[in-house]
Parts: sequence; C-alpha cells; structure tokens
Amino acid sequence: MGTTLYYLYDPMCSWCWGYRPVWDLLQQNLPPAIFVEYVAGGLAPDSDCSMPIAQQHLIQNHWRTIEQKLGTRFNHDFWCDNTPRRSTYNACRAAIAAHKQGCQLPMIDAIQRAYYLRALNPSNLSVLIGLAEELSQQKSLGLDLEHFITDINATNTDKELVRQVGLARKLSQQGFPSLVLEIDGVCQQVPLDYSDYKLTLDYINQQTT
Repeated sequence: MGTTLYYLYDPMCSWCWGYRPVWDLLQQNLPPAIFVEYVAGGLAPDSDCSMPIAQQHLIQNHWRTIEQKLGTRFNHDFWCDNTPRRSTYNACRAAIAAHKQGCQLPMIDAIQRAYYLRALNPSNLSVLIGLAEELSQQKSLGLDLEHFITDINATNTDKELVRQVGLARKLSQQGFPSLVLEIDGVCQQVPLDYSDYKLTLDYINQQTT
C-alpha cells in the first residue's frame, strides 16, 4: 500500500506559518518513496460575522508568541486594516481549487504571505481570486484564472473540503499543523519540532527502514 505522510494544516493557521520553514526543509529531505498529502483541516467554517474583539486579541497574542518563540514575521497591520472574520473555509477551498491545476503549494504560499505579510484578508473570496490572478500571471505555473474561479465555487470543491476536514479529524486530534505517517494502512502521529526538521526526519526514517 506504500507510505504516505499526511500534513494536516489550514492556510490561515498561524502555527502552520510558524512551522513553514521547518516543513519546507523536511519535505526537501524526505525519502523519495514517501508520498506527501496535504489535508485541509478547516479551522473555522464560513461566517460573515466580525470576529469578537476578545478573539481578535487572543489570535494577536498567538502571533506575538510565535514571533517570540520562532522569529516568524507577522504584519500586525492586518488587525487595523481589515474586518477580521473567524472563517477559513474559503482559503481551504482556494487551495483545493488550485490543486486541480497542480498549483496547490503556490496557492497556500500566496495565502500565507497575503495574510501574514501583506495584511490582506483571505477570508474574503475577492482576495483569493486576486491571489489566483497574480499566480496566473506566472507563466511557469499554468494556472487558469477562469477555471480557478469556477472551481472555488464548485459543489465538488465543497465536497472535497468536507472530505478533508473529516479525514483530518479522523487522523489526529492534536490541531494544526500535525503530521501523520501511514505505512501499509497503519497510521501513527509524527512528532514535530518547530525549530529543527531533523527530529521529525529521524523519526520517519526509523519507521520506514
């Protein structure tokens, strides 16, 4: 059945952004026989309501904690320039829609940079379409903007998000990001180190050799 490493994430998860440099290095050093599958866990369902002030302060504190612990960059202007909503499903749909064109990773990267560095709000469909338009201008990616717009609004994309959210909950209860290794149908949680990929890589190598 082979070996799959599931990466449970949300494009708008701040700890996923903090883990990003280590995750990139881990992927670069994984044994080639391991298949990596991204699973959008969906932190928060669709909502048009403004995020309560107390929740805004809580998330801002998360950002500061990650900055202090990991040195991750955040643009705190986001909280002044936007009306935050506790709503990440659109961002997840954008990743799924882009995946249909082989552009999942560039889209996740674009969403994270838009949210955390450019102070844009990926809860808004207009922002996500704008990011897709930017990616479509990179000829090497081959992203078709019209197809993306169709796909992000498609029923099949929503069904796939429901599937991935369910799979994430089935695989792990430890939040995002999480790594789960499946070897011949047997799953196990993989330890994360936010400062060094080698601990996780050593664990994976021990399980697969």
